[in-house]
Amino acid sequence: MEILGVDIGGSGIKGAIVDTKTGELKTERLRIKTPKPATPEAIADTLLQLYKEIGYEGPVACGFPARVINGVVQTAANIDKSWINTEVEKLFSEKLKQKVFVANDADVAGIAEVEFGCDKAKHGSVLFLTIGTGIGSALFLNGQLYPNTEFGHLKFKGDSAEKYCSDSAREKFDLKWSEFGSRFNEYLTYINFLLQPDLIILGGGASKKFEKYADKITIDTKVVPAKTLNFAGIIGAAMYCERRLKEK
Repeated sequence: MEILGVDIGGSGIKGAIVDTKTGELKTERLRIKTPKPATPEAIADTLLQLYKEIGYEGPVACGFPARVINGVVQTAANIDKSWINTEVEKLFSEKLKQKVFVANDADVAGIAEVEFGCDKAKHGSVLFLTIGTGIGSALFLNGQLYPNTEFGHLKFKGDSAEKYCSDSAREKFDLKWSEFGSRFNEYLTYINFLLQPDLIILGGGASKKFEKYADKITIDTKVVPAKTLNFAGIIGAAMYCERRLKEK
């Protein structure tokens, strides 16, 4: 099945048509700058622009940087506060005049990684973390997703964890990679105590530099960088769309 998957981020909205059986992108990835301010109507207009430019007609799914429950945005840690309580699936579907499904961005990226990334991710308990502007999370048991975990918002060091050891925190505090790694290891030690997963997979921008801080990770649980990298959000969104369509 070929479906348009979209990854809505703070700096860019990216999309491509994906073969959901193989995870292969069937078109070039199209990226449009996220509008400022990134209000619901402005994002919806940009999504429509991307949809038209790709030349696709059919159902769509989007990974979105918030907790999305029953098609409604519940949180707005790193997006415009006007999103809270927005019926995002209804808004996007009306704008595109097409069925649009929306899920947490880390959840859909995790779906792609479990299916097409690490070989061991389909078995046991797996925690997928994205390290970017914030820290996103997706939790799986034997390949099944428990959605909307948002472990980056756990209280840690007097604030949320992502304020202490996200990639944006590394930049804000001008941390060397070794210093960032030590901070991130503290967070992993805490979350490993809470969940005791069999495997932790790291995605997002800072995962690409994993070799620069891997020696600072001391927990017993195996920690590996994601293999799907930049395309995980797009691929996972398309797969999420296919799953939702099958539920109907």
